[in-house]
Amino acid sequence: MKKIVFIVEKTSDGFSAYAEDDNIQAATSADTMAELRINIVDAYNSVAELKGWPEVTIDEINVQLDLPQFFDYYKIINASALGSRIGMDKTLLSQYVNGHKKAGPKQIQKILNGIKQLGSELSSLEFA
Repeated sequence: MKKIVFIVEKTSDGFSAYAEDDNIQAATSADTMAELRINIVDAYNSVAELKGWPEVTIDEINVQLDLPQFFDYYKIINASALGSRIGMDKTLLSQYVNGHKKAGPKQIQKILNGIKQLGSELSSLEFA
């Protein structure tokens, strides 16, 4: 089954999300990202029940944030250090992160690959 895409936006007091596909017509909000993921599944499944569609789990949902929202939510990731790590000018990455410029698909993929590589390295570490 194709993953169902929900677009996430930061609000003044939390997060909101809506289905990318206009046919789904599901939206929700929450104070935290963890709560939002639960609410997204509930919102979709409420629509699915009305339309006779199969219910889904969180594994079948694709949550998408834009770069500024990602770096705002994951403040622990230093954009400048990440830029150096992936070979991207730190000023350019900063402009993407602050919403002054919009990254194209290739740049977004480069940033995402760098973040995923970092996550993979971190998850395989052990301390002595």
